[in-house]
Amino acid sequence: MAKAKRKFVCQQCGSVASRWQGQCEDCGEWNSLVEEAAETVFAAKHHLAGGGRALQLVALDSDIALPDRTSTGIAEFDRALGGGLVAGSATLIGGDPGIGKSTLLLQASARVAMRGLSVAYISGEEAADQVRLRAQRLGLGRAPVQLAAATSVRDILTTLDEGPPPALLVIDSIQTMHSDLIDSAPGTVSQVRACSQELIRFAKSRGSALVLVGHVTKDGSIAGPRVLEHMVDTVLAFEGERSHQYRILRAIKNRFGGTDEIGVFAMVSEGLEEVANPSALFLTHRDESVTGATVFPALEGTRPVLVEIQALVVRLASGATPRRAVVGWDSGRLAMILAVLEARCGLSFSTCEVYLNVAGGYRLSDPAADLAVAAALISALAERPAPADVVLFGEVALSGEIRPVAHAPLRLRESTKLGFTRACVPAAVSDGVTGISLSGYRTLAQLVDQMLGRG
Repeated sequence: MAKAKRKFVCQQCGSVASRWQGQCEDCGEWNSLVEEAAETVFAAKHHLAGGGRALQLVALDSDIALPDRTSTGIAEFDRALGGGLVAGSATLIGGDPGIGKSTLLLQASARVAMRGLSVAYISGEEAADQVRLRAQRLGLGRAPVQLAAATSVRDILTTLDEGPPPALLVIDSIQTMHSDLIDSAPGTVSQVRACSQELIRFAKSRGSALVLVGHVTKDGSIAGPRVLEHMVDTVLAFEGERSHQYRILRAIKNRFGGTDEIGVFAMVSEGLEEVANPSALFLTHRDESVTGATVFPALEGTRPVLVEIQALVVRLASGATPRRAVVGWDSGRLAMILAVLEARCGLSFSTCEVYLNVAGGYRLSDPAADLAVAAALISALAERPAPADVVLFGEVALSGEIRPVAHAPLRLRESTKLGFTRACVPAAVSDGVTGISLSGYRTLAQLVDQMLGRG
């Protein structure tokens, strides 16, 4: 009998090595190779051109109905999902420990169950009594949710097959599940892949909406093999700092909707509360003008969110190397804005330390924030506060040109609703909105001249 070959699988990227080594050659992660049982190799003795069943091919232009969606009862959750849960779909939710994943899913499960739909909540990390106590604290103790604490996928599927399938099946979390067909510990690549495949097969065949909770690594990405994200239909990331009140549910992948919508929540004593006006979380209410503070209308999908950008410039007299620190924005883009201000506008930051912060712990990736960041830096350097009723947006090119950005009318309308009366925008923006006056700029030097009172 041939000796079974040993294999070592990377727990981060899923690559296979024939021997153990300290670092994975594919992803570069250290101490991530774990020995797993070798799989049986099947050698086909004949070609595969016959013996199968014929597939039914359909035309691309065939009529198809939109999938029916089940509302979770939480509008912000439905927004991130694209309108609600789809029957037979698989959704993966990842986030830092303690961010509120279990709380959100328990609230959604209770609201779905209270509408008369069957819901099964399987907890692999907590005992049933712990989940029941949390539900009582949230005021959901009377919700008819079917609760169980289990980690065996065989036991879970055997139990669910005994009756009608649930409309919603929650697995908290997938890293704690294990299959007795795989000879490895729970949480390994083989176990996560096999357990997810069996649960997704059940959801697809029985029409249940499956929601999986996933752990995240230290860099914020979902733990386990990347194939897990390809297996599911929707991947949601639950973001936020535990020291801050707000939480953002962001869609990373969605086969039944867009990935440009977010749901905003606030953590309160009664659980997660929906935030209808997210701008209120990220705007500072100040009675007097402050230097280095500007307001930028960010855009998350179709939802504008006004955030405050804060800059601090500290002059160094000792000639030491100045520091650049950024929180909530790209440090490389800050370096580019500083270079444009020096090369194109005649401002010098070479002897100054620069600190940039997006208020409220918000993270910006929109290039339209360039103009607001530049204005905050100019205001901090010149110690001249920007007007409190002004919003700014526009992309800054290396030539110093201010380029137009997408959805300018939407940003302006949201700014008007919150009481802003003026906007500094690219000169190409011509669509005015009633109630707000526009100041167009072709180059960043024009904005610098106005803020510093030149010419």
